[in-house]
Amino acid sequence: MTATNRLANAVGARQFCYVVELVASALKREAQVLEIGAKLAMVPEIVGGSVTSYAGGRFGQDPVRIATAVRARGLTPNVHLTCVYDDRTGVLKTLKALNALQLFNVFALTGDYPTHAQAKPVFDLDSVQLIALIAKLREEQGIPFHISAAVSPFKYKREDCLYQYLKLEKKVAAGANLAITQVGWDARKFTELKRYLGDRAIDVPVLGNVYVLGRRAAEKMAGGSPPGCWASPELVEKVRRESEGPDGGLEARLERAAQTVAVLKGLGYAGAYIGGTHDADQLVRIIARARELEVDWQTCAAELQFGQAGGFYLYDSPAPARRRLPLVSRALDSAGQLMPVTRDTWLRRRLQSLSAWVDRRPLLAKLTERFEYAIKRPAFGCQACGNCVLGHMEYVCPQTCPKQMRNGPCGGTFLTRCEVIDQECIWVSVYQSAEAAQRVAELKTYIPAPNRALQGTSSWINYFLGRDNRPAGDFVPTIVHSVRLQPDQKLSSVNGGKKQ
Repeated sequence: MTATNRLANAVGARQFCYVVELVASALKREAQVLEIGAKLAMVPEIVGGSVTSYAGGRFGQDPVRIATAVRARGLTPNVHLTCVYDDRTGVLKTLKALNALQLFNVFALTGDYPTHAQAKPVFDLDSVQLIALIAKLREEQGIPFHISAAVSPFKYKREDCLYQYLKLEKKVAAGANLAITQVGWDARKFTELKRYLGDRAIDVPVLGNVYVLGRRAAEKMAGGSPPGCWASPELVEKVRRESEGPDGGLEARLERAAQTVAVLKGLGYAGAYIGGTHDADQLVRIIARARELEVDWQTCAAELQFGQAGGFYLYDSPAPARRRLPLVSRALDSAGQLMPVTRDTWLRRRLQSLSAWVDRRPLLAKLTERFEYAIKRPAFGCQACGNCVLGHMEYVCPQTCPKQMRNGPCGGTFLTRCEVIDQECIWVSVYQSAEAAQRVAELKTYIPAPNRALQGTSSWINYFLGRDNRPAGDFVPTIVHSVRLQPDQKLSSVNGGKKQ
């Protein structure tokens, strides 16, 4: 018998609710985490505990085991599922375990890049592809997965911010039921996100992140750590002064959290996602104080103004000067118009026949791949994935992203800089080029995960023979097709519905 899903029910009923982030880090003994879960379950307003997985890129407790145990203590778990260490086969195994255990709340995340020197990340999927996979299982097998997705409105560079919103649209289209914001202390950004969704009639409930910020965490976030978290210099200095008080700044921290909750209520958010504390008594105080403040939430919003000076705000910042499309993009666009191969033309049919002929000759096929690589490596940073989607990414190779993202940036950028290596996030160039070409709407196209079996083969041949994984035109998640959670399933035959 399926247990009542308090989180899904509360969100579905549009009653303001609370979810607490339960950090199952390696620094805590499992017994401590479970004791925390039991105490949180005693607070009526808390409808769920969000069990982290490799938070900050560090190893921690097994989130599935922790989730099972805290549910037994009365707390509805929301299990974080990341793309860091598992390929599609591993992800399906985890989803099979969640289904068997009737743990249906899943927070689908790309995940932070590992900080452990010996850890080797996988990133076989990105978060949009992960959501599409879970939603497909929900549709085909009737498994009542309730999918949460992340969004970070607290980005103060234009392309960073706009792509976060665009990617949220893709996540909702892929099947997300709930959005949860990243950490931030800026009422203007909370307002901006709600207005963006309202303007586009995107009726997805959103939980605003409410972090109880202490001095140590504030100083770390000032430098963008953990990835995607940022605290302004003004806020950091304020927290430092507060921490010098007799209570170490506790009352001020709780008051700011309560003010944030009141703002979220006033703006029409679905609830608050609280982090930075596991203390049930503190959470009760925040909830009670927020109830007192909600009638005056606009005053609270006026105090919650810790954005970046001169930062980008969608509805207030001036529009940038019109950019010119890069020369390479213009040249390739022109070539595509002169030699149409994306639809049924005589040229496409001839190239299909030629590709089939070359493919039957292994040496010639390998020479073709090497020739293709010699052209594309210096021009685009090609890594011979065999599933080229340059045409859908404004001629920017997704393999040059450390996480190999194909549907938009992760939330870990800091002022457009990549969280992993010292380079500008590749999605800045993608957005700028799409904007110059007036193709921003096309960035909402879902790009499926690549067929990894094609690594080291010619993407030209694979394209004309229909072997690669690529967008299907309209938004149709093609990462899986008729997938069943069967024991020891082999995923090699489940790549975009094509058997290899």
